[in-house]
Amino acid sequence: MIKHVVLFQLKDEVDAAEKQQVMEAFKAGILALPEKISCIRHIEIGFNANPAESYEVALYSEFDSLADVQTYAVHPEHVAVAQIIKPYVKSRACTDYEM
Repeated sequence: MIKHVVLFQLKDEVDAAEKQQVMEAFKAGILALPEKISCIRHIEIGFNANPAESYEVALYSEFDSLADVQTYAVHPEHVAVAQIIKPYVKSRACTDYEM
């Protein structure tokens, strides 16, 4: 099993209301993906509750293999959802680890 973890830090110049709107739209899109991409075994997304930290969005998902992660990454439905947040991203961190 591969666990896929992604953190997103949004641009400072985006105001709080717009950030919240973008994050909510991104969350809704992400949570709809398992019905459209069969290789997703589990997916969850959350927003940072700690103002001392700099990443606003955390995405956690599970796949059977790294090949499935790669399939997910280029799947048109995932690419479309990623476009919701992409213009607002200042920094992105990602790791994939095997269990």
